[in-house]
Amino acid sequence: MKIYKKPLPETWEALCKRPQMNQVKLMSEVKDIFRMVMLKGDRALVEFTKKFDGAQLENILCTPEEIKESEKNISVVLKDNIRLAISNIKKFHEAQIPKKKLITTIPGVKCWREARPIEKVGIYVPGGTAPLFSTVLMLAIPAVLAGCKEIVLCSPPRKDGTLHPAILWAAKESGVTQVCKVGGAQAIAAMTYGTESVPAVYKILGPGNQYVTGAKMLAATEHVAIDMPAGPSEVLVIADEYADIEFIAADLLSQAEHGVDSQVIFVTYCDNLAEKVSSEVIEQLDLLKRAEIAEKALMNSKIIVLDDLKACMEFSNFYAPEHLIINTKNAIDLIPKVINAGSVFIGDLSPESVGDYASGTNHTLPTGGFARNYSGVSLDSYYKMITFQSLSEKGLKNIGPAVEHMATTEGLDAHRQAVSRRLFKIENL
Repeated sequence: MKIYKKPLPETWEALCKRPQMNQVKLMSEVKDIFRMVMLKGDRALVEFTKKFDGAQLENILCTPEEIKESEKNISVVLKDNIRLAISNIKKFHEAQIPKKKLITTIPGVKCWREARPIEKVGIYVPGGTAPLFSTVLMLAIPAVLAGCKEIVLCSPPRKDGTLHPAILWAAKESGVTQVCKVGGAQAIAAMTYGTESVPAVYKILGPGNQYVTGAKMLAATEHVAIDMPAGPSEVLVIADEYADIEFIAADLLSQAEHGVDSQVIFVTYCDNLAEKVSSEVIEQLDLLKRAEIAEKALMNSKIIVLDDLKACMEFSNFYAPEHLIINTKNAIDLIPKVINAGSVFIGDLSPESVGDYASGTNHTLPTGGFARNYSGVSLDSYYKMITFQSLSEKGLKNIGPAVEHMATTEGLDAHRQAVSRRLFKIENL
């Protein structure tokens, strides 16, 4: 990791750039994939799966037998761990169930909102170099709690054309209604248009690589909603002299191992920490099974030394990280200073890993700086809110004249008449 000491604020934008492919080329390829899926349906999915995943699919949909068989290949310990995660995720998201609140804006005028679940949602679960069964839990559990009728899961198959048993078992336990063995941009296209095997959905949620993120953005132009741009993973760690160097390095590597296009940033105001953390990262790197992947991610990663803690927080808000770890002596005091971040981990005993799996918070979060204007997945992600209003005679009398005058001023005579005719009948009947 390259060390930058006291960089001037005017250089921060360059320091905050994420590793990114040529977007024009990427989106051109994604559009080609969308076009082929729209024209050829399942045939295109089979062809792209062979090309990109090296798997020959006999069927795209997972059968009930395949899902049932997965249970035999999951250890009792892992089942218990997944059930613990499910319990915590449910608790956290159940607390987000919206409650109807009736508002009387003026006597006789009542307004309120009611939540309605999005009927058909698609959840994307990365497979690639790691079977992210935890993402199944994060996306499916709130969908079930919200009351979504159809929950379609897409995930890339392994070379033998199957999905990892942990993904299948997690899907069964969390309430997924349909599991499809297809990944990448082609999976997003399939959920956008629908194919013979993959149903079209109204909203697509879930993280993925740059192709998946680009595909979701394209899907949004085809009248399919998306949760957010959730691309390659990232973390920013702020620490001071009180932090444990082993913990800092471990947290940085926990994100670096996600993928070669992941990015990790360490920010401190302590000069002596920079070199120590850099050395510790190298030492711990050699112990990882995914060291090769993490090493490539570290090439895009940075250590930033700034003047003080205030500057560290300002840099973090400028970067807008997906994950923010504040590992300082009085970390809890910095909570009000956090403006832009997807999910925040406070104190030296709060590793980002717990949020990825089992603390209860959702790990599907905005990346690439989108934490400036997007939230992570929550129960709200699976609802649309509908507003209602009901007026009594008194209510219409109270606001009717104001509406009549405003409509007349805008030149919208029919709007005025809709009120005037009612007021006339109230007064004359």
